[in-house]
Amino acid sequence: MQIEALSQFLDQLFDVQQFGEDQGGVYRTSKRPIQRLGLALEPWPQLAAWASAEHLDALFLHRPWKLQLQQDIGVVAYHLAFDEYLTLGFNSRLATVLGISGLEVLGYKSGRPIGMLGKVFTPSFPHYASLVSEVFGDLDQATANATTEVSQVAVVGAMSDTLVREAAARGAEVYVTGQLRQPAAQAVRETGIGVLVVGHRRSEEWGLRALAGVLRERWAGLEVVLPVRQ
Repeated sequence: MQIEALSQFLDQLFDVQQFGEDQGGVYRTSKRPIQRLGLALEPWPQLAAWASAEHLDALFLHRPWKLQLQQDIGVVAYHLAFDEYLTLGFNSRLATVLGISGLEVLGYKSGRPIGMLGKVFTPSFPHYASLVSEVFGDLDQATANATTEVSQVAVVGAMSDTLVREAAARGAEVYVTGQLRQPAAQAVRETGIGVLVVGHRRSEEWGLRALAGVLRERWAGLEVVLPVRQ
C-alpha cells in the first residue's frame, strides 16, 4: 500500500468534504510501501526513536504541526475530521461499546452533528459510570443524576447550557462529554442530569484505538502500532 491509498481510504471514512479547509490528507509524501503504520495524536520528543525502533513505514497524526522527522516516512494527518468522527459526538462505533441504541442527533455545528442521544439498559448511574470508565480508562469527574434511573444517555463533543437543557428535555439522565464547562453548570443543577467527564485526551486516545481496528479490518496485512505512552 502507498500513502495515497491510505489517504483515499481515510478521506472516505471521515467524509472529509464537509470540513472545508480542514480536510486533512497526506501531510508528508513518501514512495515507501506501507507495511507498518504508527498512529499517534501528535509529535513528541521520542517520536523519531519510536518510529525507528518499530520499523514504521508511515504515520497517522492528529496534530502534526510540530513534526520534525528526518526519516523517509510518509505522514497522513486529520484534525477536525478525526475529532468529530472518532471521539465524542455522533459516533456509532463509540455508541456500540457504550451500549447506546436508537441513536438520534443532539446538537449541530456548521451543519454537522456534534452529539448523539440514545437508549441504554443499565441498573444505575454508578453502574453506567463504571462502564464509561472502563471504556476510556478513567474519568475526570462523575456527578450523579437526581434519580437512580438511567435509560437514556447523551454523548456530546461540547457542553453548553443549551445542549444540556436539550438533552434533559429529550429524556437523557446522563450527559457524557470531554470537558466540564462552567457556563453549563446552572443547567446541570436545574435539570438534575448526571454528568460524566471523560477527559479530552482520553477521548482522542479511544479514537486512535478505534482507528487502529478499522485499518486492521481494511488491510489484513497491515501492522498498526500505537505508542505505549506519549
